[in-house]
Amino acid sequence: VQLQASGGGLVQAGGSLRLSCAASGRTFGMDSMGWFRQAPGKEREFVAAITWEPGWSGGTRRYVDSVKGRFSISRDNAKNTVYLQMNSLKPEDTAVYYCAAKMRGPLGSRYDEYDYWGQGTLVTVSS
Repeated sequence: VQLQASGGGLVQAGGSLRLSCAASGRTFGMDSMGWFRQAPGKEREFVAAITWEPGWSGGTRRYVDSVKGRFSISRDNAKNTVYLQMNSLKPEDTAVYYCAAKMRGPLGSRYDEYDYWGQGTLVTVSS
């Protein structure tokens, strides 16, 4: 499975960005996709995840508390793409954002549960 993340950039506090992550290759059997982020000098942190169910546009979602009500994860099965809509951005959201795919098992928030990773996209929020 190959993951290509995009959509990062520089935005002022209070602004919005939408990240995209396109999956390709052997995606059959993929159970969920997630977003993590890593700020300078900090460990990689779970942000959000969504289950991946072919033929169904819904899905179970999970968020870290710090982004609830501001970020929204969604997916487009036809495009094999997952999105992270980020609103009301804060300077503390500044980080490299990574998308990841988990092939088997329930929705998870630990980075070691995920099997494949994208290359990361930088989000910078200025105050």
